[in-house]
Formats: sequence, structure tokens, C-alpha cells
Amino acid sequence: MTASCPKCPPSGAGLSAIEAARQGRRLAVVGLPNAGKSTFFNRLTGLSQRVGNWPGLTIDLASAKVVLGARAVEVVDLPGIHDLSGYSEDEAVVREVLAGSVFDGLVVVVNGAQLDRHWRLVWQLAQLDLPLVVLVNMQDEMRQLGIRADLDALSVRLGAPVLAMSARKGENWPAVRAALTQLAAQIPAREAPVAIATLDALPAGLEEARAMLAGVHHVPATLPATWTTRIDQLLLHPWLGLPMFTVLMALIFQATYLLGTPMQEGLGEGLDWVQAQWWQPALASAPAWLQSLLLEGVWQGVSTVLTFVPILFVFFVLMAVVEDSGYLARAAFLMDAWMTRLGLDGRSFVMHLMGFGCNVPAILGTRIMRERRLRWLTMLVIPFSVCSARLQVFLFFVSTLFSAQAAPWVLLSLYLASFLVAMLTAWLFKRALPHREALVMEMPPYRLPVLAYLFTRAGGEVKAFLQLASTFILAGVVLIWALTHLPAAGGPTLAAQLGEWLAPVLDPLGIRRELAVALMVGVVAKEILLGGMAVIYGVPEAGLAQVISQQLDWVAAYSFMLFTLIYTPCLSTIAAMRKESRSNGFAALSVGYSLALAWCVAALFYQGARLLHL
Repeated sequence: MTASCPKCPPSGAGLSAIEAARQGRRLAVVGLPNAGKSTFFNRLTGLSQRVGNWPGLTIDLASAKVVLGARAVEVVDLPGIHDLSGYSEDEAVVREVLAGSVFDGLVVVVNGAQLDRHWRLVWQLAQLDLPLVVLVNMQDEMRQLGIRADLDALSVRLGAPVLAMSARKGENWPAVRAALTQLAAQIPAREAPVAIATLDALPAGLEEARAMLAGVHHVPATLPATWTTRIDQLLLHPWLGLPMFTVLMALIFQATYLLGTPMQEGLGEGLDWVQAQWWQPALASAPAWLQSLLLEGVWQGVSTVLTFVPILFVFFVLMAVVEDSGYLARAAFLMDAWMTRLGLDGRSFVMHLMGFGCNVPAILGTRIMRERRLRWLTMLVIPFSVCSARLQVFLFFVSTLFSAQAAPWVLLSLYLASFLVAMLTAWLFKRALPHREALVMEMPPYRLPVLAYLFTRAGGEVKAFLQLASTFILAGVVLIWALTHLPAAGGPTLAAQLGEWLAPVLDPLGIRRELAVALMVGVVAKEILLGGMAVIYGVPEAGLAQVISQQLDWVAAYSFMLFTLIYTPCLSTIAAMRKESRSNGFAALSVGYSLALAWCVAALFYQGARLLHL
């Protein structure tokens, strides 16, 4: 490997002695976006993947160990790319991975309904001197469209196995797994990555791909009308499309409350029972300060967060339906005209929606954009998404201070506020960050979501949330306990002193001093907010709701939620923004701007509401 790639490590760099002497094999999963790569990866690994920093790279890659035959194999899911000769962010990442780490073979996933578009990448990968298996996915859609391909002939021409597959439905899965097992058993272990010179020398391969498909790939002259076309006539209507999207989101919030609230109440009662029957008797002989730390600090903080897991699970299931059905891409299409006026595009809207789960992967997702200024502008608006951590805070406040009939609409208003704030931000910065990148986006067909996949997906989202939050929550509630119990030079507690310092700034917003302390610690992670409030007030989840309802009216509560929605992103989001922008100044701008905007919006709402005597 040469040193011609400034981003790539030298040959063998970052490879441990253990890795060099490994007995297993490592396979990379490669393919175009929307080819079904992740669905295949999840079916193969059983969603047991780990996500971690790849050696020498500033990117998170999904990886999992599976057993194929008698051999342990590490499978790595690489970002979706269109070709290896391009220089978009995702394409550069894949080049870095291939040139910086050892892979013994490739698993190439292509969309059978678009084989002519996907085969160029297959041809390029075949030039890397790596054993490969090609999986032609979405066989059901091929049959529906009348598309035929002689995969045996393609296998002969390519010199590698080419198999049919439907990753979503498991069609032909035994044959696919058998081919992967054979690949893992027969390929030798490599000692070095693909040479960067080989990657640099790759031609586009368009004509070569067409020649390989000639005579073995048949597409009807006129594709049959599908139910996707008929549905899109309604959902993509220029006048009805956006109102229908708004109605859909409102229904999602209504269903979240209807299904999630009873489960939340049951879990809260169960956790209170555990505290009364187990923890309190077990700690009866412990010193008073230790009882206070473990019960009023750790347990009350953590259990308050846990009570919102059922509602989060329901929400993620419903959002997975929107995404897996193919409607999410339609939402981006519908919003593209509006986003363009703000200096963004439809992909920016999709990234904003992705932020509903977590802002960090949404920021990483901006790599699909080629122009840096478009990426920066999109990264500025993503932190205003209602992530899962903020969602649990909002769910608590709206269920505490609003009726069951009003609560879903209040929650919807916060989501609308997040869009409005994002649009305002884009409008303010579009002249400073202009771009000329055109939107080119594939519109996938509608697909019926697989129920088991929806539950598994939602469970994975909740698990990831708890794993990410666990350390921050534990550290945060212990810190808040210390602030609320340790005196400052024999006087009031540290928390009381902090509240006094912040009072002149937050009083115009209607934010009490106790909540101000929770907001400060919430900069580390928004997951800490509810747990911190439980510790500050020294009550469990049920008691916290009673305290908040006595101390706050709906105006002050809504002002607090607006501030929480907009103010400084969590440290993980800031770190991701710094990494992706490669600019400390840009990350600092995002932090300072969001904090100032949060104060202005919350103050405007609170003072305006008081003037109107609300």
C-alpha cells in the first residue's frame, strides 16, 4: 500500500498482533443505499451487532461475530455507496476502511429490481482480488415487476457465486447461509488490506457492467402499474400530501399515549413495590447518608427514567412503521420544496426526523451530502430534533400537567416547534452557508413492515438508549445528589447556591431554581433531567409528578419544555458535530447559538403568556 491517500494509515497500521494471527475470518457487507444491506446484516447476526470505533477511523461501524460452519466470522456492515471511484463522504469512508483494515472476503448486496444500476459496483468490487458472494435481494419485487435475471450465467461471468434472496422475508435463506459458510471455510486469511493504489486505479466500470448483464438481464419495456404508484397519487399530492403527513404524525402521538400510558403506570407501580419490599429493608442497617444516596439518589433517579421505557418503545415501533414502509422518503420529497427555500433539501428533513431517535446518528448521516456547507447547515438544525432523551422529559410534563385529551396535541406542538426552530435556524444561516448541490433521491416502493422486525427494531432502539444513558444517568444523579446534600462552606447546599446564581437569567423564563440545576447537569446528557429532578425533590416518579403539578402551572412547564427542546445539545452530539465538521469553531457556534435561541424563545413565550394572563 502506498502513501498516496492522506486519510489512510500506512500498510498494517492499527492492526494488532492478535488480529494478524487470527484464526477466524472477516467479511465486509457492501452495497448501494437501500439495497437491503442492513436488513441482511440484521438477519444474519440476529441483531447482536456491536457498534464501536473502527481502528484508525472516526466512524462507527456495525459489527458482529457469527458462526458459519466451524468458523467464527466477523461481519462488518459498511456504509452504503454508489461506487468506489467516487469521493463523497461515505465513499471515502469505505475506501478508508478497505485500505486500513484487513478483510478476507466481501458480501455484496444488490437490489434485484435495479440490477442495472447496482451491477457497476459489483464489477468494481470484483477487481479487488477479494473473494466475494453476490446476493441479489428483493426477489419478490423482481417478480412483481416482471424483471428476470439468469443468476447462474452471471455467476459464471463474474467468477463468483450469485444468489437470489429476500432479506426481509427470508426467501432462499438456507442457500445464502450455505454460500457464506462455504466462503468462510475456503478463503485464506489475508495479511494486508487492499492497496490504496488498487482503489485509486479502479475505473468507473459502467460499460463493463453493461456487457456482463447483456443477454442475462431482462426488464419489460413497460413496467406494470403497482400499488406504490396508486398510493403515491394520493400521498404525494401537491396539496394533500403535507396535511396528510401532519395527520399521520398526530395519530402516532395519540397511539403512543393510548398504548404506552397504561404500561408506564404499571411499570412505575412495580418499581415502587421493589423499593418498598426489597431495597428499603436491605438498606435499613446502612448509614443514613448511604441510604439517602442509594434510595433518594440512584434508585429514584434511575427508576424515574425506566418508567418511560414503555412509551419510548411504542413510539419507536410506530416510527419504524413509517420508515420501513417507505413513507419516510416520501416525507423528504414533500418537504424538499420548502427546505430548498431555507438553503436545505429533503435529505435535511430526513436527517431531522432521524434525530427523533438520537441526534448523533442523524449527524453522522449527513455524510450522504457532498457539499460541506450543506452538511454544516443540516448539522446546525439536527440538534433541535426531539430525541428520545428529550421525549421522556416531555412525556412526563405533558402527562402531569395536561389532560389525557390535550396531552397528545401538546406533544405534537413541541414537534412542530422543533421544525419551526430548525427552519428559523436554516433561514438565518443560509446566506452564510450557501450550496448548489441538487437533490437526487431514490423513492423506494411501499413495503408491508414485518411485525417481528418492528418489535426487534424498537427493542434495539430502547436498548441502545439505555446503554448510552446508563453511565450518564448514574453519574448525573449521583452528582445532583451531592449538589443537593453537600453544603457550601456550612451554608446552603451547592444546588441552592447554583440556583441563586442562575435565578436572574432563568426567572424571566419561569424556570424554578431546582429545575435550573437539573438543566445544568442535563448538558452532559438530556437523559439525566428527569432522574435529576427526582433526586432534587427527593421523591419517586409518582411523587415527582405531584410535586411538579403543585409548583408549576402549564405556562411555566411549557416554557421549561421549550428551553429543554432548544438549549445546548448533549456532549455526545457536540462531539459528533465536532468530528463531522472538523471545526471547533462550528461546534462552539452551535452550542452558543442554541443556548441564546432557547432563552429568547422561552422568554418570549412565558412573558407573552403572562401578559395575556394565561
